[in-house]
Amino acid sequence: MNHKTDTPSLLLSIVPVVALIAMLVLNVRLFGDSALDGSVQIVLLLASALVCGITLFSKRKTWLDLEKGIINSVSGSTSAIVLLLLIGALAGSWMLSGVIPAMMYYGLKFINPTLFLATSCVAAAIVSVSSGSSWTTIATIGVGLLGVGKALGFETGWIAGAIISGAYFGDKVSPLSETTNMASSSAGSELFSHIRYLMITTIPSFIITLIIYLVYGFFGNHGAVEHTDELSTALATSYNLSPLLFIVPLITVILIAKKVPAIIVVFVSVITGAMAAIIFQPDLCLNVSGGEDNLVSKISGVVRALYGKVEPSTGNETLNALVTTKGMSGMLNTIWLIICAMTFGGVMDASGMLKSITQKMVSLMKSRFSTVAATAFSCLFLNGAAADQYIAILLPGRMFSDIYKKKGYRPELLSRTLEDSATVTSVLIPWNTCGMAQSTVLGVATITYMPFCFFNLISPIMTLIVAAIGYKIDKNIIDDNDFNVAPDYN
Repeated sequence: MNHKTDTPSLLLSIVPVVALIAMLVLNVRLFGDSALDGSVQIVLLLASALVCGITLFSKRKTWLDLEKGIINSVSGSTSAIVLLLLIGALAGSWMLSGVIPAMMYYGLKFINPTLFLATSCVAAAIVSVSSGSSWTTIATIGVGLLGVGKALGFETGWIAGAIISGAYFGDKVSPLSETTNMASSSAGSELFSHIRYLMITTIPSFIITLIIYLVYGFFGNHGAVEHTDELSTALATSYNLSPLLFIVPLITVILIAKKVPAIIVVFVSVITGAMAAIIFQPDLCLNVSGGEDNLVSKISGVVRALYGKVEPSTGNETLNALVTTKGMSGMLNTIWLIICAMTFGGVMDASGMLKSITQKMVSLMKSRFSTVAATAFSCLFLNGAAADQYIAILLPGRMFSDIYKKKGYRPELLSRTLEDSATVTSVLIPWNTCGMAQSTVLGVATITYMPFCFFNLISPIMTLIVAAIGYKIDKNIIDDNDFNVAPDYN
């Protein structure tokens, strides 16, 4: 059967995008914080069906063309899916072994009443980098720090701003973070290369943030820090903590420095964490397995932590929530979302609609700065309109990857811009899932803490400043064979 080969008009191409945004907004209104439990995935599939319907009705492409587009798009995310599964296992092994609890314990020791805001920000950053989750950090140690800050006389907006700034710093740079992996994979950059490139904008943003909290911190009232002392005591009581546990992350750092592929690094980290769990936390391993005191039962406990949910009982409710892990199974919802998002991207690509939209965007991207600015604006727009940070990362990543390739920019420039503008700003929007979640958990209105989330506010500005300066943004260094994320439209 013959079919049209012309590209659909821009107006026709944006119909599915507008429909997707409208359905996502409605979805958040209907399901609230549970919007990511499955309804977003259905919305993505409905939007994909709309693309297919328009394309087949106009006879520009066949179903076989669309199906190939889906297969190519989803298959391109295979490495990211495998990495996410390993990251789930890593979280389980590092938590059970005491590696992450040790990081929390020694990190909390830095809390100083005189420098409360800055140290709270750093403590939240340490926990978030270790766990890869801003949500978990805020819902656990964040709640405890909020109580301490109130006792010290600090305003809730400042306390919540410091906690959120630190938590999203970790969410932005941690190799365990879902958003970090999404940004790198959707842009076609290698995970640890993405993180290294991200530091160019992230470190200055974080330093400025800490300086602001340090200056303001000297004007606050000071008192005891019973909450953090209780958490430290519970950690020391529940785990066999030792500086030797840091050998495990040290091995990971060495592998990263040697530029070992991310999947291999994470796999080795899972194994070393599992070994540390058997050596340092034998009783916890037995509690998880529920078996007799022997090596087989200990190994069984470790394996359970790698693939399933583990809820240790420490006698401290805050710590219980903090050390609970879901292993590989905890990543399945994210993988489900990625597959559905890649399906939408695949049919948009195969139908020619993505080409139509990107061609228009190319005409607006006249310079390095305008390219980065257009990407950042798209992320901010989707965070507000779609009310979900995952969509704000995945869709622009898919949409602009070919543009960056054609302009000769490194894929890390795109992935960094996605993180600088999508990941950190989601929590600043009251109707975004992140904004709603953190506002509810902390009991502080989004509009109250938003002016004090300095890291989140500075990051998108910093990415524009770096783009304007052109610092370490090289052109014409990319080989077309290095890219398999988006098709070449020539």
